[in-house]
Amino acid sequence: MQEHGLKISELVTLFNLEVLNRGSDYDTALLTITDVNRPGLQFHSFYDYFDPRRLQVLGKAEITYLKGLTTEQRRKCFDDLFLYDIPALVISRGLDCFPECLESARVHERTLLRTEETTVEFTSHTIEYLNRVLAPCVTRHGVLLDISGEGVMITGDSGIGKSESAIELIMRGHRLVAADAVKIRRISNQLIGTAPEVIRHYIELRGIGVIDVRRLFGMSAVKDEAEIDMVINLEQWKDGAMYDRLGLENLYTTILDVQVPSLTVPVRPGRNLAVIIEVAAMNNRHKKMGYNAAVEFTKQINQHFDQAMSAQLNDN
Repeated sequence: MQEHGLKISELVTLFNLEVLNRGSDYDTALLTITDVNRPGLQFHSFYDYFDPRRLQVLGKAEITYLKGLTTEQRRKCFDDLFLYDIPALVISRGLDCFPECLESARVHERTLLRTEETTVEFTSHTIEYLNRVLAPCVTRHGVLLDISGEGVMITGDSGIGKSESAIELIMRGHRLVAADAVKIRRISNQLIGTAPEVIRHYIELRGIGVIDVRRLFGMSAVKDEAEIDMVINLEQWKDGAMYDRLGLENLYTTILDVQVPSLTVPVRPGRNLAVIIEVAAMNNRHKKMGYNAAVEFTKQINQHFDQAMSAQLNDN
């Protein structure tokens, strides 16, 4: 896999595709966009809206239509298509390849492939995979955990206590996704975090060193990826600083143009960060389900004062 695309040769290996003809760019051609195209309109000579960067797929409908054409007409259809610098043409369902298609692919040096999957299966699997591989990606310093189903990324300065909090959360039954470096991809409007392969399942604890969480705590203590539902930033306690006491203010951190709910948790001796983070994750889940404790508390306080004021006015 390349930084800006997926090689056709790698797609062949991943999806077990049969190579009917190797194009001149078989080893270098890249899929750089997630869409695929079924060239039915192109066989009617409509190229006004045609993106040659898309993977081209022939299904039963296109094959049935082409069977009704003469040999010369079929040859022209494929010649016109292969004039464009397409990454590859894939025939689905294991259908027979027209001789005109194979001849034209050889003349124009285009890659021709075949799959046993149905058109819908192949296109859906390919689009899903490309959406993941080609998604915008960024790496952020922090620790990502799955806490009771909530993906929580813990950020903060080096030595603030991210790893120690993560270990305590793991011992409380939660799962580690990534430590030190979190690789984040935006898929649709979701942020999916994972760990770089070389440091997956490892975490560093100052004074102890690097430990393998999977081997030390078992497979149930780790997870390969998680959606990032919130960001908790740890910072040293600052005397005189104003910290949110009620939680009415909604703060967000923007990652890859996606806004993620965020909290700033001040750190000082005596505060159990793991418990605070765990409660914050649970509270965030409640907010997503429509219950906001801070709002409800404020309503009750206001209602109490309103009743007290009314009683006082009645007494007067």
